[in-house]
Amino acid sequence: MAKIKHNNFINTVNEVINNARRQNIVHLYAEDKKFSGRNIQINGKTLFHFGTTGYLGLEQDPRLKQAAIKAIENYGTQFPLSKTYISHPLYAELEAKVSKMYNAPIIITKNSTLGHMAVIPSAVEDEDGVILDHQVHWSVQNAVQMVKTKGVKVEMIRHNNMEMLETKIKELNTTCNKIWYMADGVYSMFGDFAPVDHLMTLCKKYPKLHLYFDDVHGMSWIGKNGTGYVTSKLGDLPENCLLFGTLSKSFGAGGAVLACTNLELRDKIKNFGGPLTFSAQLDPASVAAAIASADIHLSEEIYEMQKDLRIRIQHFNSLLEKSNLPLVDKNESPVFYIGTGVPETGYNFVKRLFDEGFFVNLGLFPAVPVKNTGVRITISRHNQLDEITALVEAMIHHFPKALEDTQTNLNKVRKLFRLPVLETVKEESTPQNLKIQHLKSIIEVEKSLWNNHMGNNSIFDWDGMAFLEKVFTKNKAPENKWEFHYIIIRDKEGNPILITFLTNALWKEDMLAPVSVSKEIEARRIEEPYYMSNNVLSTGSLLSEGNHWFLDDKHPQWEEAIQLLLHTMETIDTQSPVEMFVLRDFLKENPKLNNFLHKKGFIKIKMPETAQIHNLNWVDETTFIETLSPRSRKHFRKDIVPFMNQVEVQWKKTVSKQELDQIYKLYLNVKQNNLGLNTFAYPMNLFSTMNENNGWEFQCIYDKANFNKLIGVMCCYNNNNTTYVPVLVGMDYHYVAKVNSYRQLLYQTINRAGEQGFKNIDFGLTATFEKRKLGAKVYDTFAYVQAKDNFILELLTTLQTK
Repeated sequence: MAKIKHNNFINTVNEVINNARRQNIVHLYAEDKKFSGRNIQINGKTLFHFGTTGYLGLEQDPRLKQAAIKAIENYGTQFPLSKTYISHPLYAELEAKVSKMYNAPIIITKNSTLGHMAVIPSAVEDEDGVILDHQVHWSVQNAVQMVKTKGVKVEMIRHNNMEMLETKIKELNTTCNKIWYMADGVYSMFGDFAPVDHLMTLCKKYPKLHLYFDDVHGMSWIGKNGTGYVTSKLGDLPENCLLFGTLSKSFGAGGAVLACTNLELRDKIKNFGGPLTFSAQLDPASVAAAIASADIHLSEEIYEMQKDLRIRIQHFNSLLEKSNLPLVDKNESPVFYIGTGVPETGYNFVKRLFDEGFFVNLGLFPAVPVKNTGVRITISRHNQLDEITALVEAMIHHFPKALEDTQTNLNKVRKLFRLPVLETVKEESTPQNLKIQHLKSIIEVEKSLWNNHMGNNSIFDWDGMAFLEKVFTKNKAPENKWEFHYIIIRDKEGNPILITFLTNALWKEDMLAPVSVSKEIEARRIEEPYYMSNNVLSTGSLLSEGNHWFLDDKHPQWEEAIQLLLHTMETIDTQSPVEMFVLRDFLKENPKLNNFLHKKGFIKIKMPETAQIHNLNWVDETTFIETLSPRSRKHFRKDIVPFMNQVEVQWKKTVSKQELDQIYKLYLNVKQNNLGLNTFAYPMNLFSTMNENNGWEFQCIYDKANFNKLIGVMCCYNNNNTTYVPVLVGMDYHYVAKVNSYRQLLYQTINRAGEQGFKNIDFGLTATFEKRKLGAKVYDTFAYVQAKDNFILELLTTLQTK
């Protein structure tokens, strides 16, 4: 089978950020002539600054400023030489003081990103394994890619899921020398903490477990000598733990610091860490400012500063407790996250706060799951208590208005963040002048209406839907027991604006992941068949392909119709919970639809290519061959014609029970060998129902040397006598090379469709390279996905590529 082209994660993120940029929320420029830390000027307006990560306000401390000025006067703006050769005169003093802070040997790095790139490839050896919390900072995940190229086993767990972590540790424990778990001490979006105590318990239980913490957001505002959240829990650093802090953010200077009590490992990192060797060192001004800050951290003054910040944090928390604002994680960190749900609501809320004079940050995918968009508010010592009070008052006033503007409500948002719902919340009403039918069976849908708008495409004309319902509604196995939902939305005159069908079915989370990822997960499914599987509510079904909805996008209420569809999907989710919404499969880009769905929290991902033949004018084989390109004609004569006499082709409406069993075995052969589109195997009753249905027929090919030997099958559907749909293939792989059986099946399908007068053939997904050789046109397809958990999206967008 041809390779699936997987998604370009950068392009996915680019679309999301561009959408936020068009809302004038990101990629802004400060316009101040002078910073105070308390205010920031944007677009000519002075705002109270609730977006800094300088939690203690040390970046404005006169002692740090004067130290930096003096260093520039004495040493210049930079010391352009690698530290491998020589460090400028201030480095030794900084290293001594920061080492005293941590009571451990340290390494100063240019920043945390370059630090991770230096440390991780040096510390993680070829025989080790790595487990990532899926919310660990991007800079850590990026650095881990370097060790993956050496063959190091890398796994990922859901955020702070200790049960999943222990399972991964057990899996790696027998094959790895060390197991590195990498996490943030304080997570930068929600402000929540790593479960340090639980992790130390696991370290005692599994001696191979080593911990790697990025605690840059825990620095300064907590811990002895301001060394961060992790040290506040651990005290002195154990030897099996590497800890990153920062000299920027709360520390008020620049650079980052690694604390490592293993002297041998420290020397190895210092000697072999690439960016430490080849990158320029910190400029004298940054080092001097860091020395001045280290002096503060080594004094009692740091605890007064921490106390001063804590008063502000407690004040903010006390005000939020009296409100209904959905604070995602209540804790004592200076990072607060107010959930808004979909990006559209977040845009609206942030702009309202801007207008009220408050600068805050918007948390967006991929930093958070797309439906966990929200406002990140950071508290610093610059913020005064009355300003914090005014911010909360503004949020209490504007949050309900933002919800109303974007057709959502507080309980929807709270559910997205798994917060308790409130009984007093009023559900939003149906858009005016729209009527919706939500039906549970195609029998309830008018046949002509359905076929006029949804027919002639794949296998989901009216009869095809009746077939699907018959096959997939009464199975015991959960993967083959689907819920069907039919949605028809009309305007006040009764004209259809949107028609679609949905299925709630069990999907493998790695359905579109790279084959290498699926192979590893399938090995686990031998013992746990439903490992990494979740219910998904999708337009269409796992057996059909194509654009699964009719949308009149010229209608003035088309956006309201989609909003009503999404509301219906949310209602279904409440009754039968799912982990993901999927709208599929689209061939053409619609910028207006794209923008609308992004605001509603959908991410566009690339699906496998599809292949189709349109306007097939079949006369005979010779005429057909003449329509092919010279290269395809050569392929036909070389790879198909010489083997035609070695196979016997028969078309059958029905087959015997024995042959049906053979067909199913051939199908399973293909299913087990093609993980490019990784779904659960379909049940036997799919094929037995085909055998009883006049809309289906089987192309059976036999080895002429052994006529009783069935070596291949193509299961084909007749859609309204206009579109011929080869849906499923089965093969004996011994004959694929011997007689080019797959190519024989493809060509004979075209031959059959042409002889029966079909103008269109929907070849479906995957193997498009072979289909293109026979004249099929290949199209890129994409879908819109809204997931409750970034873990799944990271698989779909191939962050997990191995």
